[in-house]
Formats: sequence, structure tokens, C-alpha cells
Amino acid sequence: MSYQHIIVDDPRPRVRRITLNRPEKRNALNNRLRGEIFEALEQADRDPGISISIVRGVGPCFSAGYDLSADNRVDQPYHSASGPGQWSRHVVEGWFSIWDLAKPVIAQVHGYCLAGGTELATACDVVYVADDAQIGYPPVRLMSPPDMQYHPWLVGMRRAMELMLTGDAMSGREAAEWGYATRSFPLAELEARTLDFAERAAKVPIELQQLNKRSVHRAMEIMGARAAMRAGTEIQALAFTTEASKAYMSGFRRDGASVKAQLDQRDTTFGDYRTKKE
Repeated sequence: MSYQHIIVDDPRPRVRRITLNRPEKRNALNNRLRGEIFEALEQADRDPGISISIVRGVGPCFSAGYDLSADNRVDQPYHSASGPGQWSRHVVEGWFSIWDLAKPVIAQVHGYCLAGGTELATACDVVYVADDAQIGYPPVRLMSPPDMQYHPWLVGMRRAMELMLTGDAMSGREAAEWGYATRSFPLAELEARTLDFAERAAKVPIELQQLNKRSVHRAMEIMGARAAMRAGTEIQALAFTTEASKAYMSGFRRDGASVKAQLDQRDTTFGDYRTKKE
């Protein structure tokens, strides 16, 4: 397959690897990139020679989130019902399509993993991160709660509340300690550790491994994870009707300088992310 924004290879026996390849945009998730991720993962799921997939990012980070400089209403990679909240319903539907694949998917996270990037990692079954990764959802500061409201399911009520009320980031080490990530490693070890685990998990027969994966997801769904995260899309739609969110969004223009200015406005008073003083 020929792709514009991803690189696909098979680095170990029965292991497929998908690398997000928009380093100049910090692997921001536009519709083309999301569509290519889903297509490549589906191809791996259909391939009898592949048992497990890895998703990672090239360049300085895993993904800085959705591409705010793109018109994401255009050329969405699959249909979702229209109306208020269409975008959040659309992206959550996509992330659950990864959740519902037969074969496991690993997220290999380094650098920034922000906003929509955290949703992509959440949809994966195993999340290996660099110790110094920065994982957060800063849009809660001036825009809205997340599209996919995973926080209480992965880090518990108290940590979720802290993160949702500030938009602050977890380090990779904290993400592993709190339950968002599976394990954290020094950055220099991350790739090898991820590949070693993938190769080990690939030894289990596919027909059994898919049931192992499904059993964990079914337990989460019985507790309400899928219903709660889908219901959260309506809460996000409501957030966009608030005066604070409308004022913030009114300043967005689809060009790099404008988006950067808006993100700096959001984070300067907190002194973090790109506005952090070294």
C-alpha cells in the first residue's frame, strides 16, 4: 500500500509496525492520517501472517493531537451521524474500531502525547512510554472536555479530576504509575522493549489471543467504559456552547501562526507545554 502520512514495516516475526510520519506537524492527526492508521491496522488484522501491531511516531513526539490547522469537517475517513457533537462522536467511533480489532495493538509513546494523541494511545491495548514523555489533555483549559473521556477509567476518579481540572501533563513514569500506561522505560530503551514484548505476545496463537484481548475489553464494557466514553461526546458538544469556548474558538484560523498563537494563549498562564521556560 502507498501511504502519505505513515510508514509501515514488519520489524520482528509476526509484528506489524505503523509509524506516524508528519514530524513537521508533530504528527498532528488530520483526516488523512487517521484514515491511513485505520486502514493499515485493518490490513494487519486481516493478515494471517501478523499477530500484533505497534503504533509509534517519528520525530520529536508521538502526536501533539488533532490537526487544528486542517478543516476536519471535510473528507472524514468514514461516515458518522450528523448533528451537534458529530466530530466527537466520529473520532470516538474510530478509536473504538481499534479497541474492537481482533489482534492486539501497542502504542509506543515518546515526547508529547497530547489531546487526540492520548485518545489514539488509549484505544491501543498496551501502552509503552518513555519515562520523560509528556501526556496530557490541555484543551480542557479553554475549549472543552476530551472527545474520548477516558480519564476516570484509566487513572481513577481522583487523578482524573486533577488532570481534567488543570489540563496538566503526566510524565511517562507517572502515567505508568497511575495506570494510563502499561510500563515506562528510559527513552533509549523504549523501542527495544516494545519490540521484545510484541515478539513475545506474537507467540500466542491468533485465535486464542483475540479472545484474551476481548475478555479484558468485555469486563471494561460491563463496568460501563464504552457507554460512558460515548456519552461523553454529548458533554463535549455542550462545552462548545459555553461563552468561554466560543470566545476561544472564534480566534482560530487555519494557518500555523494563528493556531500557535491560540495554543500559546491557552498555556502561557500555566507555564507549560510549549510555553514552558527552560
